[in-house]
Amino acid sequence: MNKPLQVALVYTSKKRAQEVSVVHRPDGIVVSEDEEPPPDSLAEYDAEETISAVTSALSKSYAVTRIEADEQAYLRLQTLSPDLVFNISEGFGGPNRESHIPILCEMLGLPYTGSDALTLGICLDKARTKEILTYHGVPTARFTVAGLRPSDRAGLKTFPLPAIVKPIREGSSKGIRNDSLVKTRKALLERVDEITRLYKQPVLVEEFLTGREFTVGILGNEPDVEILPPIEINHAVLPKGANPIYGYEAKWLWDDPENPLPILICPAKLTRSLERQIRELVLQTLSVLRVRDWCRLDVRLDAKGRPKLLELNPLPGILPDPKENSSLPTAARAAGYGYDELILRVVETALKRLRSES
Repeated sequence: MNKPLQVALVYTSKKRAQEVSVVHRPDGIVVSEDEEPPPDSLAEYDAEETISAVTSALSKSYAVTRIEADEQAYLRLQTLSPDLVFNISEGFGGPNRESHIPILCEMLGLPYTGSDALTLGICLDKARTKEILTYHGVPTARFTVAGLRPSDRAGLKTFPLPAIVKPIREGSSKGIRNDSLVKTRKALLERVDEITRLYKQPVLVEEFLTGREFTVGILGNEPDVEILPPIEINHAVLPKGANPIYGYEAKWLWDDPENPLPILICPAKLTRSLERQIRELVLQTLSVLRVRDWCRLDVRLDAKGRPKLLELNPLPGILPDPKENSSLPTAARAAGYGYDELILRVVETALKRLRSES
C-alpha cells in the first residue's frame, strides 16, 4: 500500500498575529505601546475554524502537518520536507508578506500550491497590479496613488470624483469602509490622511464605477481554467443610506453569521454578452499576471455596463461556514463542490501543474 503524500498546511493564524507586533503595520513598522491598531488589523488572518476545516479536508487524502508561517517556518519545513506545501499564508508584515512562504519553499526546493512569490507580491500591491494590467490593455478603473508625504499627492487635485480610497497593500476589505466612497475634495483629502496614518502605506484613489459588482472564482491553469459561477454583490440589502460598496462594514459588521445578509447572489444573472465579457476579462487577467491554481477576481461595471477589473486575490478567503458568506466557497458550492472537494481540487490542480512542469 502506497503511503499518502505528506502535505504541509502553512497558514498565519489570528492567534499568532495578535502576538506579533508588526502585524499592525504591513511595512513592518512596530507599533508604539500607546498607538491603537486599525480595528480591522486581523481581518486577513485565519481563525482556528478555517485552519481546522482545511486540515480536515486535506486529511481525507493526505498526511497533513500544520505549520504556522512565523519565524520558525523555514526550519519546520526543512525538517519535515513535505511532498507538497498547501499555502494559505498571508504573512505577518512587510510589503511582500504574501510572498514569504513561496520564497521559503523555493529556497528549500519544495513544491507548493498557488501562485509564485512574484505574482503574490504584485497582486498585493493594487497600484502595481493596475499598472501592469493597463499596459496589457486589461480594462480597469482609472486611478492615482497618494504617498505618505504631502508632496506625493499632487494627483489628488484633479482626480475626478466620486472616488474610492483604499490602502494600497491590504486584503479582506481592510481599510475600505462606508466612508471610503468620497464625493468632495475635502472628504478625499481627509480619507487619504486617515489611511496613511492608520496603515502607514500609500493610498490608492480609484474611479468609482457605478454599475453592478461581481466576484469571480477560478480553479485550474491555462489552458484548463474552470471559471466558477460568478457572484453578484447585492448592495440592495445593505443598511439604508449605506454606500453601494462591499467594504469592511458590509463583510464583517453588518453581515452577521447569526443572521446573514443575502448579499451574495450566486449564480449571478448575466446576459450571454456580459458573461462572455467577464470571462474574457478574467482569463486575460490570469494570463497577464501568471496566476496559478486558484484565485478570486473582483469586477465592476462602469456607467456604460462595461466590466472592469478592480483587483484580484490569488490567496482567496476560504471560510468554511456558509453563513459567513465567503465568496470562493459559495461559488464552489454553486458549481457542485463541497468545502472538502474545493480544498482537494486545489491540491489536484497544483499536482497536475507540477507534473506538467517537470
